Amino acid sequence: MSKRIIGVGSPLVDVLSQVPHEHIDTIDGDKGGMQMVEFDQLQQLITDAGDHELAPGGSAANTLLGLLELGFDGAFLGKLGKDERGQFFTDSFTKAGGKLDSFKYCEETPTGTCLSLVTPDAERTLRPFLGAAANIGSHEVSAADFNDHDHVHIEGYLLFNRDLALHTLKAAKEAGCTVSVDLASFEVVL
Repeated sequence: MSKRIIGVGSPLVDVLSQVPHEHIDTIDGDKGGMQMVEFDQLQQLITDAGDHELAPGGSAANTLLGLLELGFDGAFLGKLGKDERGQFFTDSFTKAGGKLDSFKYCEETPTGTCLSLVTPDAERTLRPFLGAAANIGSHEVSAADFNDHDHVHIEGYLLFNRDLALHTLKAAKEAGCTVSVDLASFEVVL
């Protein structure tokens, strides 16, 4: 019997763009850094970057997608917009074998997106817009979301919303799940 794992965090669509070093000089912030942007800024940055490809992303989502590739049974709890990027994310997730029953949706706010500007030295400069992912509230998470799961994997970024993180941990434990929290980002640990 396979363990069923559910990830919790921000489901994002990654926009991957190969750019020359000089392109980074044309935008605010440091090369290799991460700076949050608003939706209109993101759209302009994507246009300015030129050719790109899309990939499902987000810390916990990347972990879940990797586990699905290894043959685990999995689902995800996060919030997407009701838009083209949200559809891309769910299509990619189901194609990998993931279940959609714990996703939440937002009509008003676009799906979270992260522009990843990759220079020839493989350095990534990130410009994320959290969008709908940032709008999930404690009232949308319950123990029922974790029923039929054995383990819950939570991305560390959820800890920036302390109330949601604590509520999610309590709901997961109430459902009888074991829990892991990914603290890989130094911003979370500090």
